[in-house]
Amino acid sequence: MANRVYTIGHSTRTFDEVLSMLQKHEITDLVDVRSFPASRTNPQWNQDAIVDALPSAIRYRWIRELGGRRHTPKGVESVNTAWRVKAFRDYADHMMSSEFSQGLGKLLGLAAHGRPVILCSEAVPWRCHRRLITDALIVAGTDVLHIMSATAAKPASLNENAVVRNGRITYPAA
Repeated sequence: MANRVYTIGHSTRTFDEVLSMLQKHEITDLVDVRSFPASRTNPQWNQDAIVDALPSAIRYRWIRELGGRRHTPKGVESVNTAWRVKAFRDYADHMMSSEFSQGLGKLLGLAAHGRPVILCSEAVPWRCHRRLITDALIVAGTDVLHIMSATAAKPASLNENAVVRNGRITYPAA
């Protein structure tokens, strides 16, 4: 059986609402993939609040290397031009870095021994950098499920623009 990683976006949900979803899906590790693990508008999603509120059966991890809000330096040409949204294109560029590889390795290690979920703020995965992390996980042979509710998890598939060569993903324009 392949390793499995889940994804979830906290959005404006209450902590208890998300915790119920995590428990229903038997999550063992909550992996924060926000560059800045805090929320001005939803303080229940600040790093300290999460750590204090999580039951001992679910461990909190922050993998900074997988955080979003990446910026490709000016003058550096991107090979990921299929992404029209600059934030996604910049994150795809970050995915080619050793920093990203290190973070992905940490996440894959958790998946080998538990049932991790990656957490970000955006409710739907297709509007979040979780969709790109998902592609890297799929290429690494990991099953990915997006938690949509306490009873529904949607299987992920590789982005239609992804090109995989030697285990590396790019998103070139057609």
